[in-house]
Amino acid sequence: MSLGIRVSGRIGRPVAEVFDAVVNPKKLSSYFTTIGGASAPLVQGTTVTWWKDAPVEVVELVPESRIVLRWDGGTAEDKTRYKTLVEMNFKPLEDGGTLVTIAENGWREDEAGRRGTYLNCEGWTQMLCSMKAFVEYGINLREGMFLSEMKGEPASAPDA
Repeated sequence: MSLGIRVSGRIGRPVAEVFDAVVNPKKLSSYFTTIGGASAPLVQGTTVTWWKDAPVEVVELVPESRIVLRWDGGTAEDKTRYKTLVEMNFKPLEDGGTLVTIAENGWREDEAGRRGTYLNCEGWTQMLCSMKAFVEYGINLREGMFLSEMKGEPASAPDA
């Protein structure tokens, strides 16, 4: 068994617009991968880079519905990185908004895995909040939020 997380939130825009905010590198770089950006659009079977040096494999992409990614989301006790699986689902709502659900699974059941689930749950929650602010209002919530990003480096764990 492995550890995993799941977060979700409503964004008050049509599913096509919300989905595009994730697959479009210019938009994603405007609210989430702000330092180093996203290197290319998300296309099934490709690998893109987020934040200058984080390779993200696009395992599955169903337009306006689902994105599945694999990346170095976990860190073992010996500090080596291992892959976790991220699933993003986009559900159109009757009111014209979109329910976005993000799940990440595959952390090992050890202290480092528990810490990774906590940090990435925080990160995906911040992504949803930042996406909502950007897609609905054009606001970049990340600007000035992380001390590391203010120095030009990707966000990192507070004690890393």
